[in-house]
Amino acid sequence: MTDTILVVDDEPDLEDLVRQKFRRQIRDGALAFLFARDGVEALEAVAAHADIDMIVTDINMPRMDGLTLIERLSAAERRLSTVIVSAYGDMANIRTAMNRGAFDFLTKPIDFGDLEITLRKTIAHIAALREARDKQAAAERAQAALARYFSPNLARSLAGDAAALAGQRREIATLFTDIAGFTPLVETLAAETLSTLLGEYLSGMTEIVFEREGTVAKIIGDAIHILFGAPVDQPDAAARAIDCALALDNWAQAFRDGWRARGVALGLTRIGVHAGPAIVGNFGGGRLFEYTAYGDTINAAARLESANKTFGTRICVSAAVVERAGAFIGRPIGDVVLRGRVEPMRVFEPSRAASPEADAYIRAFEKLEADDPSALASFAALVGARPDDSLAQYHLRRLLNGAVGLRLEAG
Repeated sequence: MTDTILVVDDEPDLEDLVRQKFRRQIRDGALAFLFARDGVEALEAVAAHADIDMIVTDINMPRMDGLTLIERLSAAERRLSTVIVSAYGDMANIRTAMNRGAFDFLTKPIDFGDLEITLRKTIAHIAALREARDKQAAAERAQAALARYFSPNLARSLAGDAAALAGQRREIATLFTDIAGFTPLVETLAAETLSTLLGEYLSGMTEIVFEREGTVAKIIGDAIHILFGAPVDQPDAAARAIDCALALDNWAQAFRDGWRARGVALGLTRIGVHAGPAIVGNFGGGRLFEYTAYGDTINAAARLESANKTFGTRICVSAAVVERAGAFIGRPIGDVVLRGRVEPMRVFEPSRAASPEADAYIRAFEKLEADDPSALASFAALVGARPDDSLAQYHLRRLLNGAVGLRLEAG
């Protein structure tokens, strides 16, 4: 790499002396020199040559002196390291130059040995600055890319840690969300309305995820895939996932009500939550990379989101999540055989707080689980008291149709 130096001095023989002194470095391509006779020519040279790395300038020159030149250069967007040259007795001007941003100074008459040392030192300083700027730019690019997936705090901490994003097997909790009937709705909306609705929805949902230090692994249309426990360990990942699901549900319901008041029949947001092992990391090739997760745990969470349609619920949480979360408030749904699976999975509907209605449902469910014939009357009473309880309605319909046991097909 060639370092280009602009020498600014009105002495007519200086150019020949510099070329003679540094002829080997010039021949080898290590250094290149440009020359200007005053500050005006120097500014013109800087504008014309983007490859200038540093400037060596005299102070006393016609038209524009070295102090003014340094001042102009310091005000420009492009910062160049400058070495000032002046008589030894002119220390006041040298001090002014240093205060205006000069990197170093030399005294006249120029000692070319000292000049060579000063050039090497200044070039090393420039290389260090360039490396620091490159690292900062790379970190900013990385942080901008990571901001798609992670909360701002987590994105900043991960920007310089590529190892944390490498593919690895981890224990995670994961959520899938989807808006019911969104595809048919799209066909009825103006493009501007859809853009506004989807932008507000995704911004609001991802903000809730980031508040809980979750990872947005993927957004496809209106669907969101969320991870807890990756890329950093979160011992309470399951509890965070349940809390996040409830917060997303609350926000999505209010968002839906707002748009329905504006005449847009937005559907329910359904959420599935599961926990277990998965392979997570930055996957892809060429220019296409994304932080995502693979494995049966991910597939099961997606099936649980879909299972809500069968039960009339908005959130389905697996027993694996409930067991890992510790304290849990909610209602059991049953032993669900998800599409593509053989073994049933106990599934729950979470809530923020217990209630008499929820307690009555749990008692009715216990009767159902024990094959108690009075379960039918208990669920009938629940539906009579709360006709909007879709889950109680689901079990009542099964009992009326003669179904037995809690093995449920869904997803």
